Amino acid sequence: MTGLLLRLAGPLQSWGERSPFPRDRDTASFPTRSGIIGMFAAAEGIPRNEPQALARYGNLTLTVRVDRPGVRLVDYHTAGGGLPKELTAATSAGGNKGAAVITHRHYLADAVFVIAVTGPDQDITRIAQALHQPHWSPYLGRRACLPDEPFLLRAAVDDPVTELRQHVPLSPDPARPPAADATVPVTFLWEQPPAAQPDLHPFASLYDTPGSFAPHGRNHSKRHIYRTQEPLPAALAATDRERTLHQRLIDYALNIPATTEIPA
Repeated sequence: MTGLLLRLAGPLQSWGERSPFPRDRDTASFPTRSGIIGMFAAAEGIPRNEPQALARYGNLTLTVRVDRPGVRLVDYHTAGGGLPKELTAATSAGGNKGAAVITHRHYLADAVFVIAVTGPDQDITRIAQALHQPHWSPYLGRRACLPDEPFLLRAAVDDPVTELRQHVPLSPDPARPPAADATVPVTFLWEQPPAAQPDLHPFASLYDTPGSFAPHGRNHSKRHIYRTQEPLPAALAATDRERTLHQRLIDYALNIPATTEIPA
């Protein structure tokens, strides 16, 4: 087993949790398994109408570090209108109204998540190669939500969860409590209770494990989410007069030690 590390950051993210296509397009407060698996499948060029191909992601485990939860925004959105009926947006029933379709779309603004993806070596290698040269570009839940760089921090990591705990630079969060005893508390989301807390109860249950992405045959199964507050080294969040956060992330992605001097 090995893993890779993804940093999901950008102006906007939206991880649909319950709504197939109603007037109110929701978002979960963190990346869903459906959204992440969909990202991998798109990068590998898997069409939506091939649900059997999703079995290749069944052995992956996702661990989410919430660097910054972001701020919820709602966009009053219209599609179509002012055109002949046959050219207007289709409704959820499959027809055309001949008028603008009005929806309210929910987003997370300025959120940052770092995800440890653990799985069999061959699966991690294949996914990492696809993310380096994606068939379809990755996005943060919706196509309009493009990810910042660096996106794929590292691949072929022996213990990606330990990397989350000890090494990946931490994005600032104004709401984060101040450091105490050289550590800062950071929220982690787990698919299984962490080894140190085997009796932990789930804080949420979501139907976000995809069985099919087919437009008229989507289905998802249930999974539990466990939440903990982990004490991370305060140095991961420390400001550096010589390096911006972006430069520190690039250094980390390139495996450049923090003490290495880079010529101007």
